[in-house]
Amino acid sequence: MDSATLGRACLILALGTALYGVGSGVYAGRTQDRDWAASARRAVYALSALATIAFLLLELAFLRSDFSFATVASHSSTTTPTLYKAAAAWSSQEGSLLLWLWLLSLWSSLVLYLTRHRMRDVTPYATAVLCVFGAFFAGLLVFLASPFDTLASVPSDGTGLSPLLRHPAMMIHPPMLYSGYTLFTVPFAFAVAALLVRRVDAEWITATRRFALAAWFFLGIGIVLGARWSYSELGWGGYWAWDPVENASLLPWLTGTAFLHSLMIQERRGMLKIWNASLILATGTLAIMGTFLVRSGILDSIHAFGASTLGTPFVVFIAVLICGSIGLVVMRRDTLRSENRLDSLLSREAVFIANNLVLVGLAFVTFWGTFFPLISEAVTGTKSAVGPPWFDRYTVPLGLALVLLSGIGPVIAWRRATAVNARRNFVAPALGSVAVVALLAVVTDAASRPKALGMFFCAAFVFITVGQEFARGVRARRAMAGGSIPGAFVSMIGRNRRRYGGYIAHVGFATVLVGVAASSAFQHAKDVQLLPGQTARNGGYSFHYVRATSRVVTSAGRLERMEFGAVIRVSKQGRYVATLRPNRGYYPVNSSFAPISSAFDGEATSEVGLKAGLTRDLWIAVQPDLTPLRTYIAGQEQKIVGVMQGVVQKFPNVNTAVMQTVVGRFVAQRRAAVFAEVDRRYVANTPAASFRVIVSPMVMWIWIGAIITFGGGLIAMWPAPDGVRRRARGRYAARVAKELGRA
Repeated sequence: MDSATLGRACLILALGTALYGVGSGVYAGRTQDRDWAASARRAVYALSALATIAFLLLELAFLRSDFSFATVASHSSTTTPTLYKAAAAWSSQEGSLLLWLWLLSLWSSLVLYLTRHRMRDVTPYATAVLCVFGAFFAGLLVFLASPFDTLASVPSDGTGLSPLLRHPAMMIHPPMLYSGYTLFTVPFAFAVAALLVRRVDAEWITATRRFALAAWFFLGIGIVLGARWSYSELGWGGYWAWDPVENASLLPWLTGTAFLHSLMIQERRGMLKIWNASLILATGTLAIMGTFLVRSGILDSIHAFGASTLGTPFVVFIAVLICGSIGLVVMRRDTLRSENRLDSLLSREAVFIANNLVLVGLAFVTFWGTFFPLISEAVTGTKSAVGPPWFDRYTVPLGLALVLLSGIGPVIAWRRATAVNARRNFVAPALGSVAVVALLAVVTDAASRPKALGMFFCAAFVFITVGQEFARGVRARRAMAGGSIPGAFVSMIGRNRRRYGGYIAHVGFATVLVGVAASSAFQHAKDVQLLPGQTARNGGYSFHYVRATSRVVTSAGRLERMEFGAVIRVSKQGRYVATLRPNRGYYPVNSSFAPISSAFDGEATSEVGLKAGLTRDLWIAVQPDLTPLRTYIAGQEQKIVGVMQGVVQKFPNVNTAVMQTVVGRFVAQRRAAVFAEVDRRYVANTPAASFRVIVSPMVMWIWIGAIITFGGGLIAMWPAPDGVRRRARGRYAARVAKELGRA
């Protein structure tokens, strides 16, 4: 059996296994038969094994350049570097769907293994829901987008991986996003199951909290990696363009963040049950919607695969998820009543609720702006889009509120805050933030940018508030156990990882938004045309165009790309700062045959010149003028065609195969000579090139803030010591006993 047939067989078996898991899970849930529940769980394990085999077969096909696979032929080539051959598997629509199914099966197997002795009434239905997701994606792979379709005529080489995707972030960006999407299906499935059996206490949250936090963690990393790729690869100078596919990944992250905050209120006070169920059901649905947007072609995006036949199945599935979720919450609204009420607007519960409203508000603005083209077309008949200024108008004030609340929430008291408590917690941070803002207004021109100044105030408030909490915790820990300050600090975090991991994540998020505010408000961007020897000035820096560069990159004797760039010397007040080397690479439509002009007709990539620093980034991209080169190539191409026609006319009786070989060698030699001459001509007679020059402060802090944020998330995710877990279980058991006593 060949690998393509084996792969197709695995997918068919995976579909059958998932459907069996749905049926056996539902039956086990209705009858509470443990044997059927175990059988449904084993079906998920089997689904995981089948998906793993199928994914490994596809990866091996890419790594060995097996162009009998249609997917491999259209997304890889012999000249594609090995690491990118591995990543090319998920650059295709078919491969990315298989990656989705594989990750879903792995996470599902893990959660069902961990909960195999818990919530025996809930788990069978959760298994069935997870298998519904598995059956949907397996069905797509079997009937509509098989990665194991083969070609009748096997090409000698493939089309190759899109040049834009040849970036280190591509190795991990999609797997991170899909890990986030698939992990969110776990709490979604348990929420559905808990509602079905009317188990609306916090146990299903406790069982799946780490999966929700892991989903938030991986999806957030994926978003940041995408922003970094955009900043360094696309050549437009930014890291976030409010692109539909970017927004699609942000939506479940925002609602998932809201869920992670509000679930604490349900665990502690028995409140917000309807809200939490609705949030996680919406988050799971948005994860599927994010996958759908990449594949439907309904919205324009550089990240999308383009129009396909998958739009209709996804729309139907999303509609089922939405209607089912709404119906389930409505039917169980009586059992979802809160056990307690909000005691005061000055309490941690109130701040968390406000935090949730802001996050959901951000998600709504993002959703409306993303789908506005479809909404406007449905209402007016004309497709209109909104741009970054529209998003900024609404997201900036909401972002300010979110940062401020992230500083208030962790330290304000539960139930009701007193005046003494508020004064103790907030006077010093408020005064410190005012002092920071006043200093910035004096030493910089921040006073002319009130939105940025507001963000600096809110971020300073978070830094001081959280720093104050850490200082109190360290003092308390040293008073109890003694030891050094570093030792007390590490011990304090280790004994309450969830709390202090959250504090660290808040600091990191505030740092990210400080970087965004500073780089947006104080950026100096300039577009200039320069000849070698000329200088442009921007943001207090001088950018001197030293010389042009050119390079012909070949692989296996064929043209892979042509690069045209520049050497830029950067100085400030006469002092040398850096040498930047931006370039633009041009890939041929197909590097294995004529016409020669195809060398410039394929995709192009922009490799920016970047000097990053803690205080500012120097960023430059180049757009060379290729008009003289195109004219030269067109002339040479005519000459080559003329010579070929003359040879054919002069030797009409020569064997066709021999003639093709001779002509092929001649064309290859002439192509190489022409490309070498193009290389020489560009450097010798360089035309004026267009440059985009940007001096952007504090961009580095976006990436540093992201590391801090997800470092805090990792700490919060890390399992607590056994003693802490025992105390937590004891508190939960006491609460259950109290509720039973009331009943």
